[in-house]
Amino acid sequence: MTIPRRSWRGAGAFAAAAVVGLAGGVISAAPAAAHTPTWVVTCSDVSVDLTAYSSDVANTVTVSVVGGKELLPATTFGREFHTKTPLQLPAHDKELTIRLVVKAGDGEKFSRDETKQAPVCKDSTPSPTPTEAKPTEPPATQTPEPSATPSETATETAPAPAEPSPSAPDLAETGSSSATPVIGGAAIAVLLAGGGILWSVRKRRSAQH
Repeated sequence: MTIPRRSWRGAGAFAAAAVVGLAGGVISAAPAAAHTPTWVVTCSDVSVDLTAYSSDVANTVTVSVVGGKELLPATTFGREFHTKTPLQLPAHDKELTIRLVVKAGDGEKFSRDETKQAPVCKDSTPSPTPTEAKPTEPPATQTPEPSATPSETATETAPAPAEPSPSAPDLAETGSSSATPVIGGAAIAVLLAGGGILWSVRKRRSAQH
């Protein structure tokens, strides 16, 4: 069986068209899958993941707070860029505007300049509810229970009476000094002498009259 040359030419043309169409589809689909910037903003940090960029040119990425701190200075990367640790946001009591700038070295159409809002972090731990202070009641006095066995009290030994010193003079049984009789005798003698003198004076006066 002989196949005409026209049939071979038609089949070759059809195959060539299919290859060209497939190549064109791959080429047209490549830019859609390339240059993929992904970044996430929370109330406390920012994470950046840039993939499918050209490694033949220099690409740069910058992250900053609009009107404030620069979180990531201009950094050059190749095919990919990932933040190893999230970029920490400064403490804030109102929303912050975060800006991402990606400059692709293979065309301005692949560059990005985007902004996102960082909300205020809410404290996850609720504040404790104040409790009313109750008046302190005095502790109830407890009556001590009688001991089963009486406690032993140490009896103090009365001190022994001091013995009189052998050199001290003996005292009378009445407790008075031994010089008391002598003083009493001298007083009686003085009284008798005075009475005698008074008697002689009266006698002389009566004799003169």
